[in-house]
Amino acid sequence: PVWSNELNGLLFSDVPQNKIYFWNEKDGVTEFISPSGYTGVSITSGREIGSNGLTFDSNGNLLLAQHGDRRVSMLTSKLKKDSSPKYKSIVDSYNGKRFNSPNDLIASKNGDIYFTDPPYGLKKQDNDPLKDLDFNGVYKYSNGKISLISKELTRPNGLALSNDESLLYVANSDPKKAVWYVFDISNTYEELIETSPLVIFKDVTNLVGKKRGLPDGMKIHSSGNIFATGPGGVLIFSPSGKHLGTIQTEVSTSNCAFDSDENYLYMTSDNYLTRIKLINND
Repeated sequence: PVWSNELNGLLFSDVPQNKIYFWNEKDGVTEFISPSGYTGVSITSGREIGSNGLTFDSNGNLLLAQHGDRRVSMLTSKLKKDSSPKYKSIVDSYNGKRFNSPNDLIASKNGDIYFTDPPYGLKKQDNDPLKDLDFNGVYKYSNGKISLISKELTRPNGLALSNDESLLYVANSDPKKAVWYVFDISNTYEELIETSPLVIFKDVTNLVGKKRGLPDGMKIHSSGNIFATGPGGVLIFSPSGKHLGTIQTEVSTSNCAFDSDENYLYMTSDNYLTRIKLINND
């Protein structure tokens, strides 16, 4: 989900239904944009065809990770309730090979886009005949150029930038390796990062099976603390990796977002949109 200052409410994807919904205090939940992730520009095979991750760039444009169209795109029509939205493809391939199904994304202040590309949008996932790439990547798109940050993660999923944008956190939604990784992106790294060893931020594989959920979407608070969906609900970590606590949701929780003033944390799961009031201790 992502908070829209323009609309003063929350946008969130319903991936199987190929729709984006909108919530605000006045009207509750309403269907907002359809189709959101599959418009027919690419051949797809799965049931998870809608948009997944949503974010705004520094110019206020809505960016989408589109499972069905297998691309990262921008909404070019007006941000309003719309049954015929218009999209512009930003990037749909790496080295001439179509992406699997871009899952989550975030834009930096200078316009760079970071995103993950697991196979969840393909019916047979890693074994799907439509899968062009033989890995599941983490990417950076900058000034028209696509760069591979990592191809070592088995199920790259949610991601977030540290407040100074020097670190990229990436969730790996693999029950056999339920881990958050961290990448140093502070320098010119394209030539080195693929050969650098993976750095584990937090490993919660031991919680899989004991608590519902896997590492998935995350957001970083202005304090620097990381709110990361995972086993048990939303886990809160300090920048150093200390587990500060867990918001226990009792359901598999997929993503989260703050409102513009960080008064609430909004959480999405398979069937629910929930929120919890935050206390500012500054």
